[in-house]
Amino acid sequence: MAERWNARERIVYAAAQSVRERGVSGTALRDVVERARAPRGSLQHYFPGGKDQLITEAIAWSADYAASTVTGYLDSTERPTPGGLLAAMARGWQREFGARGFDRGCPLVAAAADVAGPEPELRATINAAFEAWQEPLRAALRDMGLPARRARSLTTVMISALEGAIVLARTRQDVGPLRDVVRELGPLLDAAVDG
Repeated sequence: MAERWNARERIVYAAAQSVRERGVSGTALRDVVERARAPRGSLQHYFPGGKDQLITEAIAWSADYAASTVTGYLDSTERPTPGGLLAAMARGWQREFGARGFDRGCPLVAAAADVAGPEPELRATINAAFEAWQEPLRAALRDMGLPARRARSLTTVMISALEGAIVLARTRQDVGPLRDVVRELGPLLDAAVDG
C-alpha cells in the first residue's frame, strides 16, 4: 500500500511507524525521510511546521487507520456483534505481530506514554486521535442496539482492554493476551446487547 503513495503520504506513514517503534522523542526526522524513500528537502516542503506538524499528522493518520478497522468489520459482516468487532480489532494486531514481530505497538499509546504529560498541545492531539477512533466504535455499538451511554462506556472498555493486551503481547512476545481478551470480553460485550 505505501508503495503507491506520494512522498508526503509515505513520510506521514513512516513517521507513524517510527512512533510505534521508538515513541515521539525517539523519532528522528532523518530516519523518517530515509524510511519513506523521500527526497531530503521534502520535509521542509510538506511540513513547514517541522517535527510537531509531522507527528500531529502521523497521529491523525493512525487514528484514521484504527477507525477503518471498525468500518472494515462492519462492511464485511451481515450481523455485526460487539464481540465480533473486538475480535476483528484483535485479529488485526495478531496478523501484525505474526507478520512483523512485536517491535511495533499502537502509535497513540506510544505517543501518550512518551510525551503527553508535559506537552499539552500533543496531549490534545492524542486525545483527538483517540476520539476519532472511539466515535465510529461508539456509533457501531449504538447501531448494534446499545444505548448511547452504554456504548460510550463499552467503547472505553474495549479500547482499554485491546491496548492493554497489545502491551502484554509485545512484552511476552506472544499474541495470547489478545486471544484472552477476545475470549473473555467478547461474550460480555455481546450480552450487553441482549441485556
